[in-house]
Amino acid sequence: MSFSDYGPPRRVEGGLKARSARGAIGETWWSRRFIDVLESFALGTRLTRGRAYARRGQVISLDVAPGVVSSSVQGSRFDPYDVTIHFAVLPPAAWTAVERALRAQALYSARLLAGEMPPEIEEVFAAAGAPLFPSSVGDLSMRCSCPDWSVPCKHLAATFYLLAEAFDADPFQILRWRGRDRDDLLGHLRGPATLTAPPPPPPPQRSPLASVPSPPLADAVDRFWVPPVPLPARPPTLAAAPDLLLRQLPTPPADLGGEALVRRLRAAYERLGTQRS
Repeated sequence: MSFSDYGPPRRVEGGLKARSARGAIGETWWSRRFIDVLESFALGTRLTRGRAYARRGQVISLDVAPGVVSSSVQGSRFDPYDVTIHFAVLPPAAWTAVERALRAQALYSARLLAGEMPPEIEEVFAAAGAPLFPSSVGDLSMRCSCPDWSVPCKHLAATFYLLAEAFDADPFQILRWRGRDRDDLLGHLRGPATLTAPPPPPPPQRSPLASVPSPPLADAVDRFWVPPVPLPARPPTLAAAPDLLLRQLPTPPADLGGEALVRRLRAAYERLGTQRS
């Protein structure tokens, strides 16, 4: 019996449907990056066959756990097929290096808390010697209970596409697959960062006045208020025109006398100046 004898897949009520009705699947850079990595493995039509399954809602369930993604996909048979995709979790030393690098940049943690994957995170994982996404098809162990010997079959491919959309909704699902739950990761990121000890302060500079001799306090206290140099003689008053102030002020309003008040005040200031002189 050939696979074509099984006919079209059975309809599923309430299955997980891809949000994208046509075109590429994946909205964010990290989900598109995941799909691009899979397509770079030259899987050809074996991957695209599952896109229709993902959009029809043939995937009944999808679960992401550390190291393994599992799903149940309804095909043409009565019983749905069991799918598992294994991707080894990172060793503790690699996670320690990743978390140290993430703590060192507060922006990375802030973007993760906002539901975004910072683009630099790929470099962080690469520097720790453990790539965030698979480097080759050999990094993945794929299994499906269907009779199709192709790997990936359309049931595996449908799981990949819905997994990409799960990454769209929650980037922590990628990190969970690699071995860190959201709460565990954020708890480690809130820990103290490894800080470099600040450099020692420079030695204090000697003041140029330190070499100037100072007399004993008892000899100088009676001259505390004496100026160090004689003050120049200053006139007791400043020579100015008697109406200087009037010329600086605006003309008062009419209800206060207006320009007539200014003339009377000017005459009074001139008389006052004459009497003082």
